[in-house]
Amino acid sequence: MPSSVDINLIPNVHRFENCPKDEMNALAMDLTHAVYPHDQVYGKYCTLEEYIACPPEAVFEYLSDVHCLAEWTYSMRDFAPTEQDGLYVSLDKIGSATRIFTKVKSVPGAMTVDYHCAWDQGDALWMIYLMRVVPAQLVLNKPGSVVLWTNCKHPHYENNPFPDAAPEGRDLWVGDLWPFFYAGHHVEMQNLKSILEHRHASGEAIRPWVSK
Repeated sequence: MPSSVDINLIPNVHRFENCPKDEMNALAMDLTHAVYPHDQVYGKYCTLEEYIACPPEAVFEYLSDVHCLAEWTYSMRDFAPTEQDGLYVSLDKIGSATRIFTKVKSVPGAMTVDYHCAWDQGDALWMIYLMRVVPAQLVLNKPGSVVLWTNCKHPHYENNPFPDAAPEGRDLWVGDLWPFFYAGHHVEMQNLKSILEHRHASGEAIRPWVSK
C-alpha cells in the first residue's frame, strides 16, 4: 500500500525530484574530502576488499574451511571441535591464553562466508566477520576473485560482557584493538591473497591436507 507521506518530504532523502542537480553537486563536493579522520572511516564499520588471482570457487572452498583460519589469520591457532555441532575452539594468540570460539556459516550459491566468533565463551557468538567472494570476471573483466570483508562494531567491543570467562591476568579486551582492525585485517587479507595465489599458480591443492 502506498505511503501517505510524500517520500520527497522525508528528512535526509535526496532525490532528483527534491534536490536539483546543482544542489546535488554541491552536496557531493561537501561530502568529498582529501583527508578523513580515522574514526569517521572506521568508527562503526571496518570494510576492506582485495583482488585474488585464484578462481572464486577455490577461494570460497578455502574460506569455508575453519581450519584455513590457522593459516591466513595472524593469531588464530590450534583449532579443535567442541561438543556443539559446527562450533570450534582455538587460541587467539594476540590475547595470550585467550580461547576464541568460531562457527562458519557459508552459502555456496551466493559465495558468502560468515565467521561467527567470540572470545572466552561459545554461547553468544557476537563477533561477526562477513565475507563475500565475487567472480572477478563479472566486476573487473578478468579471471580471479574479489573478496569483500566487513566487520560491524558490536556494542560488546566497548565492554566485555563475560568478564568471568576471561583468562586470569589478561588485561586486553578485543575491543581495545578496534582502532587497528583495518590495519590488522589488511595484513590478514594479504596473507589470504599470497597463500591462494601461490598455491593456484603452482598447481598445488588449495587445502593440501584434504585428500582428493
